Amino acid sequence: MIGEIFGEAFDLYKRFFWRFVGTAAAVFVVVDLLSAIARTGSRNDWGDVFWVLLYLLAALIGAFWVQGALVLAVQDVRDGRIDTTISELYDRTRPRLPALIAAGVLAGIAIGIGFLLFIVPGLYLLTIWVLIVPVIVLEGKRAGESFGRSQELVRGHGWSVLGLIVLTLIGQAIAQAILIAVFTWLPRFFAAWVGGLIAHSLVIPFVALAWTLLYYRLAPAKEPAAEPTAAV
Repeated sequence: MIGEIFGEAFDLYKRFFWRFVGTAAAVFVVVDLLSAIARTGSRNDWGDVFWVLLYLLAALIGAFWVQGALVLAVQDVRDGRIDTTISELYDRTRPRLPALIAAGVLAGIAIGIGFLLFIVPGLYLLTIWVLIVPVIVLEGKRAGESFGRSQELVRGHGWSVLGLIVLTLIGQAIAQAILIAVFTWLPRFFAAWVGGLIAHSLVIPFVALAWTLLYYRLAPAKEPAAEPTAAV
């Protein structure tokens, strides 16, 4: 299963490279700009606090918004063609943002605590909740419902799902570190902005591709993904 998912992910990534990169860059161009400003500092304590808080807010909203839009981008191109614009992907994701943020924050806290407790509990929670974003975006589930639905889909495939997660996260970490390092010769501000933007825009879409294709592999054929609804 892992090999087949990676194979399909690489194929779609290559065929629709600019669609995926453009979708991610639409958000990361702002998020990474704020990150660069916050990291380079303004030499003013209150100014530093302002930019850090603004960055954290943008990163929180942007991270989940771009994840939802990328899930829809995968759904869009699985038939071999592009039928929606990048703007439409974000417009369709917007009603799901409250649910995405709520579920993502709760999952992040629980998984983080799990990793502090000898790592294994964190890996377990990450495995059973890996599909909460596709479930919220594609099935219109509420935040609370997404946890049980994700666990239901993963049940019986835990080791394969964990393997896919570990491989994608390791690959993400290595690829982003290399891409960011390429731009260290630039002035500090531009190295942080350009390096972060390119690394995130190139790497995050592939992770979203792999995890969304995992959803389609595990979701029963008799329960096709419904159109997103406005429910929270």
